[in-house]
Amino acid sequence: MGRAYEVRKASIQKTGAAKAKLYSNYAKEIYLAAKKGTPEIESNVLLKRLVDKAKKEQVPSDIINRAIDKAKGAGGEDYEVVTYEGFGPGASTLIIRTLTDNVNRTVGMVRAAFNKIHKSLGVTNSVSYNYDYLAIVSVKDMNEEEVFNALLENGIEPVDFENEDGEIVITVKPTDHNKVKDVLESINPDVHYEIDEEGMYAKGKVTLEGEDLELFERLLSLLEDIDDVSDIYHNVNL
Repeated sequence: MGRAYEVRKASIQKTGAAKAKLYSNYAKEIYLAAKKGTPEIESNVLLKRLVDKAKKEQVPSDIINRAIDKAKGAGGEDYEVVTYEGFGPGASTLIIRTLTDNVNRTVGMVRAAFNKIHKSLGVTNSVSYNYDYLAIVSVKDMNEEEVFNALLENGIEPVDFENEDGEIVITVKPTDHNKVKDVLESINPDVHYEIDEEGMYAKGKVTLEGEDLELFERLLSLLEDIDDVSDIYHNVNL
């Protein structure tokens, strides 16, 4: 259950005070999807699926609509995805994904978080080579054999395919993410996704104790408080 559990654990954190940040991140993601393609939900598959996902997370419609309307206009924010890699206490490593309209501001805030626990950012690929970039989709109440055969018939070879107590968990390369959803929706147009995520998953985990664990948890908290940070991936067993 490793990777699927990590995704569920990340989702649990999207409550309480984190809702405002969640809404902000979705607004940026939706704006980017609408800006890159057609800013119309029905003619932009990526945008449609992102909006459906946002609604599932109870993002208010006015936030979604404002982001799309903003993409239809001239100018506006110029967001970009910037990823940072860093070394935490012990043998811990982290990958921080940000959505920002000011790279200098963002890197300064991320670096400051590491500096506060006397750790540092790394260069590109100093950490990520120990992670796999994967997409995970899971559904319930579907026939396992039918789903697996349909994936193969459409040229999709899962990295992992599990049935966890009636929940089918499919792990694929991100390039196959939308293809998997096309297949599932061809079988059941009303399919409900329990998990629908892309992320960086550590090839190996480490366990921290004592002061190292305290410092790592403080670093996570500092990073999560940065508005521009959208996702944090790490190799620590928590």
